[in-house]
Amino acid sequence: MSDIHYSQLDESLWPLMNKFYRSHQSSMKAVREAQLWVARRGEIVAALCLRPVSGGHWLTGLFVDPQCREQGVAAQLMAAAVAQVNEPVWLFCHPDLRGFYERRGFSFDPALPQAMAERLSRYARSKPMIAMGLNPAA
Repeated sequence: MSDIHYSQLDESLWPLMNKFYRSHQSSMKAVREAQLWVARRGEIVAALCLRPVSGGHWLTGLFVDPQCREQGVAAQLMAAAVAQVNEPVWLFCHPDLRGFYERRGFSFDPALPQAMAERLSRYARSKPMIAMGLNPAA
């Protein structure tokens, strides 16, 4: 997929990211106070938000166009987003995705800041959810 370009999206262009999510009937949304990262092949084909939180960053909103899945797009987008990060990166995901994230260097059940642990607890009440973490500085 060498024709795909990975870059941070300027905050002023966040509506394009929301348009991408909506076009795929995703409930995900661009978060203004986050770094917005996209993979583009002309149009956006994948997106994620890297949101600063106490002690690190929270990766949210990872979504890849179904026609571009199983091609390494998510892995390359995540790698681009965390390349300059020196703090831990956490994410919450369905337990079925544990192996996907572990293959990309994330570990299961990392130590979370209190606010993140509380958020995970709330989310896990309504759907299966686990925490994964990456420590780029290690």
